[in-house]
Amino acid sequence: MSKTTSKKTSKKTSGKASGKTSGNASDIKIGVAGLGHRGRWWVQLLQRIPGYRITALYDFIEPLLEQTLALIPYRDEVRTFTDYDEFLKFKEMEAVALTVRRKDQGALAAKALEAGKHVNAEVPAAHTIEDCWRIVLAAERTGKVYQLAEQVRYAGFTMAWQDLVARGELGKVTYCEGQYIGYYGTRQFFQDFGTGTFHTIEELKDHPQAKPTWLHEMPPIHYVVHDLSPLMKILDDRPARVVAMGTRRPSYTHPEIGQPDIQVALVQMGKDTVVRLATGFMQPGPHDDHHWWQCIGTKGRVQWRRAKSERPAMWQADRQMHELAAVDWRLERADAPDASRSTGHGDTDYYVQASFRDALRGGPPVELDAYGAAQIAATGILAADSLDQGSRPIDIPDFRPGPGRAKGKAPAGISL
Repeated sequence: MSKTTSKKTSKKTSGKASGKTSGNASDIKIGVAGLGHRGRWWVQLLQRIPGYRITALYDFIEPLLEQTLALIPYRDEVRTFTDYDEFLKFKEMEAVALTVRRKDQGALAAKALEAGKHVNAEVPAAHTIEDCWRIVLAAERTGKVYQLAEQVRYAGFTMAWQDLVARGELGKVTYCEGQYIGYYGTRQFFQDFGTGTFHTIEELKDHPQAKPTWLHEMPPIHYVVHDLSPLMKILDDRPARVVAMGTRRPSYTHPEIGQPDIQVALVQMGKDTVVRLATGFMQPGPHDDHHWWQCIGTKGRVQWRRAKSERPAMWQADRQMHELAAVDWRLERADAPDASRSTGHGDTDYYVQASFRDALRGGPPVELDAYGAAQIAATGILAADSLDQGSRPIDIPDFRPGPGRAKGKAPAGISL
């Protein structure tokens, strides 16, 4: 989903009149909001991973409702809505899978929490600092679970690097890098909001009804989440200050697109590590090699592979190593359960669904809760602000309660 407004009607003709659904009594009754590519994939995952029962669907584009219902064998038991507020009022739904791509994504998450629903949200969490605070305060005030469904923090290499750092094998980690330099093509930047169909620049002459999506406006540095999230876990740290630079708008590669080609942020972490984060989605390149990470410490370093034909590598100062040695680290985990196979993104899509389910069942709390999600989102948001202000360094707020803010209370200067 990309449009920032929704219709004021709701479509409820697809469910039983009572709103009751079958399934196991212990299943989490979940509604999916946003039925684009990721939303439809989540609908399939939620049927594969035990413990969920889809009870409702929301999208303001009506044809997407029918396309998604076709993926659900028990479709007659699923209610559909084109009005988000009506969707949140549905009583046979205890959690929301928020899979939208909209400027007001953070506000939609907060509204769901405020309506008494748990939220499992696709990345990024929010696009304004106010929405970051609104998510945090809604989670604190309601006690509902919020999870940002970032997958790379569950990857095999992330777990391995976290262990190396925790055991001191890299010494003091002084510098890290994470980058997402991929190529979206141009299809996701123009959409027919009547049908939900995306069109490339070349197709626009035959589809004048296709309009620019939120991605035209979105600073690419807002999308640091897949690179910053695993580094936060590896370092056991939070971002504290950011400064950024980038190329001009519009794209050099595709002048019809409002996004700049590249934006880069330098982040000072709370424990003094410097992190470089780079994002860009306009420049052609190998499809499967757009992410890259590196950690350098006083006793060694680790890095991700640069191409599919390579392997990640490690070097340690006290191991008589004259160069980096290849290590078979992967996104896939060596301890992966069978249920994770073929769930997407190196099987890491499984973990964000399983961890949310387990947290709602009284298991371990989610890893990336409202505080961590807000911390990551704020890093991208304030990096974009730094760019707009001549690359001025900006402090990143700590969203956790403390001496300056009581739990459930808005900080000074924020009225929520």
